[in-house]
Amino acid sequence: MVSAISGTAQTHHTTQSAPPKAKPNPPKPQQSTTVTDTVSLSDTAKAALQEATETRAQTVKEAAQGDIQARNLMAREAAAAKASKA
Repeated sequence: MVSAISGTAQTHHTTQSAPPKAKPNPPKPQQSTTVTDTVSLSDTAKAALQEATETRAQTVKEAAQGDIQARNLMAREAAAAKASKA
């Protein structure tokens, strides 16, 4: 149970504040510097990016030309389509 505390006097302490100072100095403008980062992708990363963004038509074309990775991808997609219809 919570009960209020009675019979206590509140005291206020007053202190004199220092007289206001003159306006603070305006902040100095910061120098603007431009930072340039350079990123280089390895040949493997470039190939992975190309494969990931390849269109369906491009995959079919590569599979027709004998690309094993493209053939495997098309086989997986065909199996997934067949499984989803069943």
